[in-house]
Amino acid sequence: MLRAAVDLHRGLHHAGVGQPSGERPGNRRAIIKNKNFHSPMYFFICSLAVADLLVSVSNATETAVMALITSGNLTISGDVVKSMDNVFDSMICSSLLASIWSLLAIAVDRYVTIFYALRYHNIMTQRRAALIIVCIWSFCSASGVLFIIYSESATVLICLISMFFTMLALMASLYVHMFLLARLHMKRIAALPGNGPVWQAANMKGAVTLTILLGVFVVCWAPFFLHLILMISCPRNPYCVCFMSHFNMYLILIMCNSVIDPLIYAFRSQEMRKTFREICCGWASGWSCGWSCVGFDERLNSY
Repeated sequence: MLRAAVDLHRGLHHAGVGQPSGERPGNRRAIIKNKNFHSPMYFFICSLAVADLLVSVSNATETAVMALITSGNLTISGDVVKSMDNVFDSMICSSLLASIWSLLAIAVDRYVTIFYALRYHNIMTQRRAALIIVCIWSFCSASGVLFIIYSESATVLICLISMFFTMLALMASLYVHMFLLARLHMKRIAALPGNGPVWQAANMKGAVTLTILLGVFVVCWAPFFLHLILMISCPRNPYCVCFMSHFNMYLILIMCNSVIDPLIYAFRSQEMRKTFREICCGWASGWSCGWSCVGFDERLNSY
């Protein structure tokens, strides 16, 4: 049975079914050919996508392993289970922190793009962006491990909560400042003949994107951190206990944010939509299924 499964996997791999999208030559060409994807902003978006993916994968893997142990299909000693639980929790915590820091890095990058447009390529180079990402992941990995080791301490929870609200305030202030500048420019250019409607539409789209990002971020993360606040402030209050009893639901919300964030960045970016169209058309051509790509770009542009 196992040998048959291995043979089937090899056959699918040679046919191209088992290969991730990044391993397909057409997909690589589509990404490499688009030089805009080599900008620092997309480095930070990639870091966000990796962090969000690790959150979902780590959480799903831990849930699956614990379900197998609970059902009796997997027998492991108590010490090993505890160690595995700590490893998974550290990965989840590190990924969550990396996701937040990546969001902040994207906000700072966009802020520099708008307010220091002429000096942007000198301020935010590829090397500097890569160094920032390395620092983010190093800090988040160390913090994730420490947070799990000392998770019983109220000080650790207070630090985590303070970090979340501080970064939320920073992101909100940056986006509000950018929105106010865009609104000011929109008023000035709207007075010019011919360019008003186009500029207004572009700025409204940017405002909608920023609103969606912050809204999704707050909705998906706030219940989890409210749970942590209640753990410290009123652990025995019946209402607090009732709210904290839905902890798994709050983790699911965070996982939903992990899925939604990359989609927002992908489908609100014209460059990503164009490359996504090329990749999908490459998939269709590889399968020779006769799927037509005519009008696909127009459908994506309608979002």
